[in-house]
Amino acid sequence: MSRLLTPYGRTGSCAAALLVTTVLLLGGCKAGGEEAKDKPKQEQKAGDAVPVEVARAARRAIAASYAGTASLEPRAESQVVAKTSGVALAVMVEEGQHVSAGQPLVRLDPDRARLAVAQSEAQMRKLENSYQRAQKLVQQQLVSAADVDQLRFDLENARAQYRMAVLELSYTTVVAPIAGVVASRDIKPGNFVQINSPIIRIVDAGKLEATLNVPEREIAKLKPGQAVELAADALPGRRFAGVVDRVAPVVDTGTGTFRVVAAFSGGSELQAGMFGRLSINYDQRADALVVPRTALLEDGGEPAVYVVREGKAMRTPLKLGYDDAGWIEVREGLKPGDEVVVAGKAALREGSTVQVIGQEKEKAVASAAAAKAPAAQAAKQ
Repeated sequence: MSRLLTPYGRTGSCAAALLVTTVLLLGGCKAGGEEAKDKPKQEQKAGDAVPVEVARAARRAIAASYAGTASLEPRAESQVVAKTSGVALAVMVEEGQHVSAGQPLVRLDPDRARLAVAQSEAQMRKLENSYQRAQKLVQQQLVSAADVDQLRFDLENARAQYRMAVLELSYTTVVAPIAGVVASRDIKPGNFVQINSPIIRIVDAGKLEATLNVPEREIAKLKPGQAVELAADALPGRRFAGVVDRVAPVVDTGTGTFRVVAAFSGGSELQAGMFGRLSINYDQRADALVVPRTALLEDGGEPAVYVVREGKAMRTPLKLGYDDAGWIEVREGLKPGDEVVVAGKAALREGSTVQVIGQEKEKAVASAAAAKAPAAQAAKQ
C-alpha cells in the first residue's frame, strides 16, 4: 500500500507542533497579564482606605468654665515716700524683711525740724501770756475788746503753727503705713532725700489678686464666691485654689468687657507678679456625653464630626454643650460608644473608606487571647 507524502514531509509535523506550543505560550502570557492587571486594581482598591485614629464617645463629668490669663497683684501695696526733706541718718529695714504697720523704716536728720518746733513754741508761749494779760486789762477797760479778739486769733494761729512744726518733726522718722514685706528699697544711709520722693515699697503678699477683663456675654454667669483654679507658669504642675472676690456691675463701653477679681492666699509659693492661667468654674455636669475637642471639624460650618460606621466616615452634625480641658460635651448627634475620627480628618469626605489605626492589632490580640483561653482551661483540668 502506497502512502501519500505531503510536500512538507516530516517538516510539516514539526511546524504544527511548534504552532501548538506558541498558542499555549501566548495563552499563558495573556492569562498572566490579565492577572497582573487585576492585582494592582485590587491593591489600589485596598489602598483607597484612609488611615485614621478614632476615639469613642463616653460619659464623664465636665465643667463649664471661663479661662483667662492675668498677673498676680498684692491686695495691699504701698509706695512709701518722704514727707519731708533731709539726710538719711539710718535705714532700718532691708529688702525681703517683714514689717508691721507703724514700724520705723528710715530716720532723717531732725535738727532743722526741732529748731522749727522750738521757735513756734516760743511764739505760742509769748502770745498766751499776752492774751492772759489782755483779759485782765479788758475788765479794767484799759484794753479794747477788739484788741483782745485780735490777740486770741494770733494765739490760735501760733498754736496751729506749733502743731505743724511738731508734725514736720515726726516726718523725720519714716514709718510703714501697712504691714507686709519690703519689696524694694531705693535709699541708703547718707543720701539726701527730697520731699515726696519714693524710698521704700511694701507689699502685703498674704492676699493676692488677679484681675480679668471678661467679655460682656459672660456677665450673667460669673458671680462672687465661685471657685477659681490657678496654674502659675513659674510653678509647673501645681494648681492653686481661689475664689471670685468681686465682679464689676457694669460693662466698659470702650472694650465691651467687665472686671472680675479673683482672690488667692499668698505664701511661700505664690508671689506677687507671677503670671497665671485662671479657670473659673460656674457650672458642672456629672454625667455628660463627651468627645475629644480634636474630633471637631474645622471647616467653618456647623459643629460636626466624622463618625466611623461599617468602615466608612459619615459626617454627623452635633449640638454642643460645655467645653472643658480638651473635652466637648455633645448634647445631640451621638450616642455612647460611637467612634469619632480624631486624626486624619483632612483627607476624609462623606462616605470615605477608612482604616482605623491600631484596630487590626487589637483584633489580633483579642483572637490570640481567645485561642489561649481553651488551652489554659484544659491545662487546669
